[in-house]
Amino acid sequence: MPPRKDHSHIAPAPKAHARRLLAWYDRARRDLPWRAAPGVRPDPYRVWLSEIMLQQTTVAAIIPYFGRFLARWPDVHGLAAAPLDDVLAQWQGLGYYARARNLKKCAEAVSHDLGGVFPASSARLQELPGIGPYTAAAIAAIAYDEAATVVDGNVERVIARLFAVTEPLPQAKPRLRELAATLTPARRAGDYAQAMMDLGATVCAPRSPDCDACPLIQSCAAHAKGIAAGLPRRARKAARPVRRAVAWLALNDKGEVALRRRPEKGLLGGMWEVPSSEWIVDGAFDAVPPARARWHRGGEIFHVFTHFRLEMEIRRARLPAKALAHFGADAKWVSRDNLAAHALPSIMKKVIGAGAPSLLD
Repeated sequence: MPPRKDHSHIAPAPKAHARRLLAWYDRARRDLPWRAAPGVRPDPYRVWLSEIMLQQTTVAAIIPYFGRFLARWPDVHGLAAAPLDDVLAQWQGLGYYARARNLKKCAEAVSHDLGGVFPASSARLQELPGIGPYTAAAIAAIAYDEAATVVDGNVERVIARLFAVTEPLPQAKPRLRELAATLTPARRAGDYAQAMMDLGATVCAPRSPDCDACPLIQSCAAHAKGIAAGLPRRARKAARPVRRAVAWLALNDKGEVALRRRPEKGLLGGMWEVPSSEWIVDGAFDAVPPARARWHRGGEIFHVFTHFRLEMEIRRARLPAKALAHFGADAKWVSRDNLAAHALPSIMKKVIGAGAPSLLD
């Protein structure tokens, strides 16, 4: 839409800004399963669970996961008592599996050490596993109404446009946080944080902001200058490096597949995998099979992680049950009917689907 004719701009007045935004939120708030109804005190457990799930994941993606987690573990004590394998299995598909491991550790700390009560301040929340500054601020604001400044990707976009910040991300992050803090109100901090998130998700959208529907249009510098759709700017990302590996897909006479648990620390830690070689960056990989057998090519899969692309060649063989020892102490044979009970990351489902699709039928 065309910019306003008057290009003068005054920085948003905090009280007026909060008043306009909260009035809009009271009319247009999203109905989300973890969000308390107006006038109802939020459940810190639900707030925490949703915020951990929302790290690097969209609202639409986590809604079914949130429902399943809550049905199975309705409070922090239940989640703390759950086997880690069960938690990882329920987490399959959400990615960034360190979040699931920290989720379990945090639940144990709150249940065992804090009597099931989450701390009410962002400072104390950051002492718990898996809770960084952003997540701590979100939990403290939403669950306990602490006047904490909550800045996610949606809020960064709103702030960049309100103040016409043209410095690209990620360099602009500290500046955007400073500006956001000038607007955080002392009252209704939780509603305000959620209002800013909702505004960025539904009105102040990345490519096509609906400026006419925005309650903050009068104080938006980017709209006044006609540059709202181009903000925030982003620095060009470096090309992802390529890693290569071989996956050794072994089946025994019963049709069971050999799986191995990955080390607790590191990428996909604690999850189950089809045993594979080292993931080598831009070079030749170790293709020495773990056991002597007639290994046949079973296809190739590609998977994109945040910081690299993985190209994995599949080799498939039939092995006697006793050959499992060649895959290490953490390996075991798993039947098709029992695969779903094991936390398999998406890449390993791709390997099995390409190399032995009948196992996933």
